[in-house]
This record gives sequence, structure tokens and C-alpha cells, in this order.
Amino acid sequence: MPRDVFPPLILLLFLSTFGTSQECFKDPKSAYRFTGAVCRLTYPAAVVLNEKTTKVIEAAFQHARYPSVKGEKSLIFIGKVTYGLANLEIHNLTIGRSTFELHPGEGIAMEISNVSAVFKGTIQYGYGSWLVNVAQSIDFEVESQIDLGINPKLYCGKGKVAADTSDCYLSFHKLRLHLQGDKEPNWLKKLFTDFITFTVKLVVKGQICKEINKVANILAEFIQDTAEQFLSDGDISVDIGVTANPVITANYIESYHKGLTNYNKTTAVISDSVFHPSQLTEHRMLYFWVSDQVFNPMMTAAHHDGRFKLNISGAELTELFTTKLHSAMPELIRKCLLESGSPELRVWSSSIPFLNTSTLGTTVRGDVSGELYCGSQDTPTLFLQMFFSLDVTASYADKKLSLQGKPSEIHVQADLPLENLPLLDSAQLEFIKEAVEKIGMPKVLSVLATELTRLLDKQGTNLFDISNPEVLPRDGFVIIQMDFGFPHHLLVQFLKRTLEQHESDP
Repeated sequence: MPRDVFPPLILLLFLSTFGTSQECFKDPKSAYRFTGAVCRLTYPAAVVLNEKTTKVIEAAFQHARYPSVKGEKSLIFIGKVTYGLANLEIHNLTIGRSTFELHPGEGIAMEISNVSAVFKGTIQYGYGSWLVNVAQSIDFEVESQIDLGINPKLYCGKGKVAADTSDCYLSFHKLRLHLQGDKEPNWLKKLFTDFITFTVKLVVKGQICKEINKVANILAEFIQDTAEQFLSDGDISVDIGVTANPVITANYIESYHKGLTNYNKTTAVISDSVFHPSQLTEHRMLYFWVSDQVFNPMMTAAHHDGRFKLNISGAELTELFTTKLHSAMPELIRKCLLESGSPELRVWSSSIPFLNTSTLGTTVRGDVSGELYCGSQDTPTLFLQMFFSLDVTASYADKKLSLQGKPSEIHVQADLPLENLPLLDSAQLEFIKEAVEKIGMPKVLSVLATELTRLLDKQGTNLFDISNPEVLPRDGFVIIQMDFGFPHHLLVQFLKRTLEQHESDP
């Protein structure tokens, strides 16, 4: 069943690698049975994400706040020289390229080379002896060329996957001082050159590495918030908290998530998941492993929240029954559709649907009730109860979700609540059964697909560039594998949040 999947899985297509959690197992193997969803990001995907690293590094440089520095130095004949470095700002920032490696069991090694920037600021200085006293202020510029190295470690801390970027270093290949004007003595210029180049190195290194760690935390919170919003609608949400530390190999980064549905102060439980890393491969960019134990609580919540309801009336209902059927339409239904003026059909799930995935596909079972109203009476003319078993497939193309269903079992019961009306015979029941299969189910799936597409668009799925998604049903879980292009809108939103975060900081 390639490229097919039951609709709730689409809601997890971009399950974030970050999330909240109450507990993290240090050993991923211990967490497998509590894991409802897994995300595997392979090396080619990391290459795509690395292409955007320069934008994040630029944000770190530009938003860093460089502190003022004061000091003093004693010189022969001159006496004590006091100095201060203030108003340090960065200008003309350009970044050459960014490279990375995945270090199994350790972390990610990143190298950002050819970072060129001009640092501007002001020097306040004073010096004196019994012969002369001088107090001055002068603007300066420092041209620099820097290589930046970061070795982030991913870990589970405070209930989420976090990045420790404390292993950070800067290499300065050029650091050239320009004082405003050339009126100062050569010895003073040399002193300031030595002092400023040394001080700028210390200040820039400390602040840039500090800022990168801060930006990494903002990024973690941003991804977490984005994922939680994506998987939330109304009173239904999904806890994507991590269950263990992420695993890094030479070929992929893998994270493990709870996937627990929250609804009406109740949280689902997963304790016997069948996940194992061998179930995933490495030839695509992005993989999602999702258990049936994630889907079924979502469907339970949707049922209790009244999501599975549909009302069809008037011309729309009449038009549906123009579909040619083998069975003859009962006179009762014909009069209702054509002569009552305002027919209405109301259908809803009367039991919690149950989903089961196997290598053959995805099957949904449940009970549905329906009422057919003819005219404006309060009592339905026809009351229906149906049990169904439906093999469901789905596809996502051209930014739209499509659902198809093939019923494997349908049982129909019908009652006539109004008095003095004859009971339906076998031929009439056969018509209703055929209408449910050929008219009702396709209509419900069409409406559901439209509604899910609307929900996905609301959460921004249509802004992602998804390439050749494949869906592989397995016993008790589904695997989605795909290639993708980095969603530029997320980068814009993240950089906007970074700026807002800095503006709000004291």
C-alpha cells in the first residue's frame, strides 16, 4: 500500500524531535516499549538543515550583547594608563560555509568558516604622570576573519531534548585595528592595538558562544511549541514528550516520543510498544514510525469530542442519490427526497472507532447511526444503525489529502419511528446497504479529507516541500518515509522569535 496511510497519521508527518516529558530513560532500549512515535533524520536531511545553519549563526552574532570592559596598565615614564572598551557592535557580517559530521554516540561536530565582520566601538582612556595628564575617547574599528567550531551534545534535560553547545571555540585569522584619525602617539596606538585585539578576542568568543547556546535553547523551545500547536486542535492534544536520550550514529539522528493523546483531563497510556530500530532504514531523508496505540486514543478523543458527525440536507442530499444503484429505491425514500421539500440526513459515530494496521493495510471498524428527516417534523422518518469494517487508504499530493475506502463488512438495521408505517423488507434494506457503501462512505471520506486538509493548511503543512512520501503498513504500526525541502517559513518565524526574545530581555 505505497503512499497510503490512515488520515490521523498525516497529523504526525512533521513530528518534532523536541518535546516535553516527565521522565527520560538514559538507555533508549528501556524506552522502546513506552514509545508511540519515532523520528529518524538521516544524513542527507541533516545536510539540507545545515544549509540554513548560517542564518542561525548570523542571528547569534548580530544579537549578541558585548559587555563593556575596563582595565589599567602601568608604563615606564608615562605612569598608569586606564582604559575602557564600550559600545561594541558588529557590522558587515558575512559567513562563508558550514560543514558538519555526525559522531556516533557523542554529538555533532560543526565548522563555520570564513566569518568576516567589522566590530565597532569606543575606547575611553587616560594616562598621566607629573609631566602630563591626558583623558580622551576615540572610536575604533576592528576587521576580523573568524572560524567557528561547535560540538553540540544532544541530551534529555528538563523534560525535553536539549543541546549543550558549551564546546565552542573561535579561531581568529585576521584582527586588524583602525583608530579614528591618526593623531595619537605610535606607542599609544601600539598599546591599544595589542590591548584591543586581545580583548576583542576574549569578549567576542565569550559572548558568541554564550549567544549560540541561548539561540539553541530558543530554537528548542520554538520547535517544541510549533510541534505542540501542530498536534493540537480544540480540546485534543498529543504529548510528544521524549522517552529517552536521542541516538546519534554516523548515518542518522533518532528521537523517541510518547505520542500520548490528552483529552478532557485524561491522558492515554502506552506500555507495550513494539518499536525496534531495525524496523527503519536509512535511504530516505526523514522517517516517522507511529504505533496504532497513538491513533486509537486520538480516534477515541475525536469520538467523545463529537468530531465524527455529518449533516447533509436539501439539494446536496438529493444530488447524492442520483448515483445509479442496482437496487430499486423504496417509495418512502423517493418521496422524502423529492417531495418533502427539505430532506435532511444526520449521521454520527455511535461507538468508538477502532483501527488496526497490518502488512495488508489499515482497517477501521465501528458503528454509525443515522436519521433521515422528511420535512420539518421532529421525529425522523427513518432511523439507521450500521456496523462497518472499512479498509482505508490515503494519499497526499498537490497539498491535498485524499481518502479512499473499501468496505469489507457492512450490517444495516433500519426502523420507522413514525406510526402506521410498514417495516422495511429485505429489498429495501438491500437498497440502504448499497447506498451506504456506494454513496454514504465515499461522501463521508470526502468530507473528512477536506476537513483534514483544512486543518493541515491551518497548521502550515502546505508550506512544506514534501517529496515522494511512502507509507509502509506493518503489524501494529505504520512507517512514513520521505524526502523534503527545508520549510523557509519556519526559519523566518524562528528568527522573528529570536529578535523578540532579545528585545524582551532586560
